Amino acid sequence: MKTVLAWAPEPFPDIRPGDDLLAAIVAALRGAGLAPTDGDVVVVAHKVVSKAEGRVVDLRRITPSARALALAETAKKDPRLVEVILAESKAVRRVRPGLIIAEHRLGFVCANAGVDHSNVGLGDDVVALLPADPDAAAARLRAGLQEAFGADVAVIVNDSHGRPFRQGTTGAAIGAAGLRVLRSYVGEEDRYGYVLRVSTEAVADEYAALANLLQGQAAEGTPLVLIRGLDHRGEGRAVELMRPEEEDLFR
Repeated sequence: MKTVLAWAPEPFPDIRPGDDLLAAIVAALRGAGLAPTDGDVVVVAHKVVSKAEGRVVDLRRITPSARALALAETAKKDPRLVEVILAESKAVRRVRPGLIIAEHRLGFVCANAGVDHSNVGLGDDVVALLPADPDAAAARLRAGLQEAFGADVAVIVNDSHGRPFRQGTTGAAIGAAGLRVLRSYVGEEDRYGYVLRVSTEAVADEYAALANLLQGQAAEGTPLVLIRGLDHRGEGRAVELMRPEEEDLFR
């Protein structure tokens, strides 16, 4: 029998710009009686990483450009918000009223280039951006957790992303350290002897999605999840999960 365990420690403090996120994570785990062990994965919602890094923008300080004004008219969005989205984007891929699909400067294709009002808590006009370098943020947290608990743990920074042809969002890994983010089955046989040719599993995204079930999307206040029972230790980074543009049928 296979078993996977996942915990979302409560309470978790309201992170503000400049706060010591690692110290908050260690305290939350210890307060819940949880001590990470070798092979565990710690998943952290990107919003608390972004806030700790000070990756927030007060829209009252933004003057929209002509391009932002034009795009805002099509998207029916605040032009100041659109200006921030453009600043975080390499390209705008799709626009309709209420939605801008953009390619983030790091390569993620997602709604509004990851710029978000929800769960920021710094005022109605303050939005959060994605972390400056989510893989590096995951690596820093991993190093700190290894020092604190003496265990070989992995860390994932996750976000909620939509998907073409599917309703709703699911957790996605935008930063990772200490695990194989992809698991290739190419060359292996299935249970009937068929040799697999293209099967590759997005392991980090599956951890991120599992954690997302416990983190929630609204007022849950549970951005931290510890997952135990699987062991995918390795040296992958979330950037490996992004499909090259020449292979992408949707760009």
